[in-house]
Amino acid sequence: MSDADPHEEIERLEALIDKLDTRIAGCRKFVLAGQVAAAVGAILLFVTLFGVIRFDPRLMIGGMAALLGGFAVWGSNYSTLKEASQELSEAEVDRAALIGKIDLRVVGDRETLH
Repeated sequence: MSDADPHEEIERLEALIDKLDTRIAGCRKFVLAGQVAAAVGAILLFVTLFGVIRFDPRLMIGGMAALLGGFAVWGSNYSTLKEASQELSEAEVDRAALIGKIDLRVVGDRETLH
């Protein structure tokens, strides 16, 4: 944090916060997609293994691929989500500290127009 002009640093931190918000939203979507894929794969394996539907090796392989791929997408994006959330928290704390350093003036009481 620079002591010279906190306004520029606040602007930089706000841009970083917006970027991290976008990254977090994308990660949440991929985490959800991974969870859905893993669930679909598990259900497909279950119904194939226990004879609920006629056994087909392609369905079995598809179920395994969906299960493993879903776990991979879920796990990698979940760790990225945690890292981005931590960065976001740090940036918000830094921004709040910089805003606290600015000499803000209080606007006096005045009549409202409505």
